[in-house]
Amino acid sequence: MRRYLPLLLMSFFLLILLVTGTTYLAGYAGSKGNKSGLETITVYTTLPLEQVAIIAQEYEKTANVRVNITPLTDKELINRLIAESLQPQADLILAHRKTLKQARSSALLVPYQSEYTDIIPSRFQDTDGYWVGLWYDPIVFAVNQDYYQAAAQKPANWSDLLLDDKVRVGMTDFLAADASANLLYTLVAANGEEQTLNLFKKLHPHIVQYAKFLATPARMASMGEVDIGIAVHSETMRYAKDGFPVQIVYPESGSAYLLTGAGLVRGAKQAGQAKHFIDWLTQDAPQVVMTQHKFYFFPTNPETKLYREYAKKNMKLLDHHDMYSPEQQRRLLDKWVQARLGIK
Repeated sequence: MRRYLPLLLMSFFLLILLVTGTTYLAGYAGSKGNKSGLETITVYTTLPLEQVAIIAQEYEKTANVRVNITPLTDKELINRLIAESLQPQADLILAHRKTLKQARSSALLVPYQSEYTDIIPSRFQDTDGYWVGLWYDPIVFAVNQDYYQAAAQKPANWSDLLLDDKVRVGMTDFLAADASANLLYTLVAANGEEQTLNLFKKLHPHIVQYAKFLATPARMASMGEVDIGIAVHSETMRYAKDGFPVQIVYPESGSAYLLTGAGLVRGAKQAGQAKHFIDWLTQDAPQVVMTQHKFYFFPTNPETKLYREYAKKNMKLLDHHDMYSPEQQRRLLDKWVQARLGIK
C-alpha cells in the first residue's frame, strides 16, 4: 500500500487542479457574459435567417441590445408560441401578414402603437395595433431587355402578356409558394374568377417553366431563358443591380404583394426593449442595411428615403388578399390546375 501512496497523492493533486481549473473557467465565462452588459431580446421569425441576421447585427451596434433569432416555419412559429403561452420565450415575431394575423387570432400577441408605427398607412397594419407592416414585396414583370427593346408593344399590364403569341413566360407555381398563390387570389378578387382563370389558361402554352422557387422567374428572364418572368420585385431588382439585362415593369392595373411585419408577443419578458426594436424596424436604418446586402423591399413608412424613391415607380397595390377562406383558396387552386390542364 505504501508504494502506491505517491501515486494516490499525485492523482488527488491532479483532481484538485482539474476541479479548480474548471471552476475558474466557468466563473470567467460568466463574468465575460455579464461584463458585456447587453440586454437581450428573442425574435421568432419565418424570414430567411441571413436577412434577419444582418438586421439583428445592425441593431446591436446601434442600440447595444443583443437580438437572439429563432428561425421557424409558419406552423412551427404558431405552435411554439401556443406551447409557450404560459411562459413566453419570445419577445416579438417577424413574419408575413398571414402568420401575424393567425398569431393575433390565437391571442398570442398584444397591441403596440407608437408615434413611429402611427406613421405607417392603415393598409399595412392591424386595425387594433396587434402588428405593424414593415416592408413589402410586390409581384412585377421581369422582362428580358433584348425582348423589351424589340417588342412592338411593351408589356404594361396583365392582359398584355397575351399580345405576343410567341412570348416565353416563367412563373412560380401557385402550389409551390404562398406569395405566388396570393397573386391568383388577388387577381380573382380584383377581376373576377372567370377572367383571371381564363388569363392563366391562355398563358399556359407560353409557360416555359412553373418554378418551385420565387427567385427562379427573375433569374430565367435575366439569363434570356424566358422573355417575361412573373416575379417578386426583390429578386428582379437583385439581378438588375448586378448588371443583368432585365427590365422591371410594374403592372399598371396593380398587383399582389407580400407584406412582412412585426408583432409583440403576449407576456414578453423584454417587452420594453422589443417595442424599441419594432420602432427601429420602421425607420431608414434596416432598409439601408438590407439594401447593402441585396435585399430590395418597399418600405411601408412614407417618411423613409427609400419609400420616396420607390414612390416614383407608381406601383399600384391590390388589397384583396383576405377575401377568401382556406377552403375557398384550395378551390381556386384546384380550378387553376384544371384550367391549365384543359379540364372543365
